[in-house]
Parts: sequence; C-alpha cells; structure tokens
Amino acid sequence: MSTLRLGDIAPDFHAETTQGPINFHEWLGNSWGVLFSHPSDFTPVCTTELGTVANYLPEFTKRNTKVIALSVDGLESHLEWIKDINETQNTTVNFPIIADEDKKIATLYDMLHPNASDKFTVRSVFVIGADKKIKLTLTYPASTGRNFDELLRVIDSLQLTANYSVATPANWKDGEDVVITPAVPDSDIPAKFPKGHTPIKPYLRMTPQPNK
Repeated sequence: MSTLRLGDIAPDFHAETTQGPINFHEWLGNSWGVLFSHPSDFTPVCTTELGTVANYLPEFTKRNTKVIALSVDGLESHLEWIKDINETQNTTVNFPIIADEDKKIATLYDMLHPNASDKFTVRSVFVIGADKKIKLTLTYPASTGRNFDELLRVIDSLQLTANYSVATPANWKDGEDVVITPAVPDSDIPAKFPKGHTPIKPYLRMTPQPNK
C-alpha cells in the first residue's frame, strides 16, 4: 500500500472493536471521523491520550465527528486496559478501540514505521471527512503525546473552509477573523461576505468568520 495522501478515500475495513464488530465506512455514516493509533496497550502516554479523548468526546460529537482508536493488541487486552484508563484518568472510555493483532489495518494505513518499530504502530492520526476522504494526517513520535485541542481546532477549520470560500490564518481559533481565498474577486466580496472585509494587501483580505 502506497502512502495515503490528503484527498484520498480512507480505506474501508472490517474490524473487531471494544464496542463490537464494525465496517469502517458504514460505522462513519455521514459523520466525520478521527482514526488514531497507539504503539501498544498499557503504555503511559497512550493511557493519558485515550482518557483525554474520552473527556473530550462531547466536543467531537458537537462537530459531528466520531473517534476510534487502534493498537495491535487484542480485544481482551484492550478491555483490561480500559479499566486502567478509566481509573487513572477519571473518565469512561466510551468510543471503540480496534483490535488489530494481524496488523492488517495498520499496514493499510501505513502506521508501521520500521525506523520507529517494525512491531508496533506509531502515533498516527487521520481526520476523515463525511465524504470519506482524508483531510489531515499527523504522525507523532512515541515520546510526545498528542494535542487534542489542536485536533478540534483543525476540524473547526476544515468544516468551515469546506462550506465557505475562506481559509484560516496562523493560530486561528473558532470565532476569529478568516482569510478570503484568492479565487474570490473583489467584486464578489460584498455578496459573499456581508459582514464586510478588511483588505491588507490585494492577496490578503480578512473577514469575520461567516458562520458566526
């Protein structure tokens, strides 16, 4: 399998999970999705990550986004690990964790990096749109926990820019001004952006976030 690129259809698969068997595309339905992998169960950083995702689940749900984790350990191991996560992170893991013992899904998504380990998945993240296309990929080293506030920020940006002719500037957060894309001529701006705009340069035109 060649490396997946932005805009590719996220490969479909059948999997056993802690919430029962799923077909990935069917499970996603009309939702967005976040698929994220872990090197193995009972590892310290991953324990904090899965606990964080469980606590953030209402924020993902608000964005019509389902989350699903993966590691190459088995279902029984996952279920035992969940007990530790719930206890130490003061949460309830209420999203599925995929059991990928044969590494088929990890291989399909190129989550096995020989430079890191040929046995365990690296910390990969895939944000997938409702159209089943890959919108964002991230790969973290084993020593660095993921920033799920950043993932929510990216999803906000992706969902906004999918519906309006705008892009989001550096460090943008939901509710802040956005950039009008260069494809929009100045003559179309009043109709498209009735809140007004601020021209800084001919190619840099700011406007209030249109869906607020």
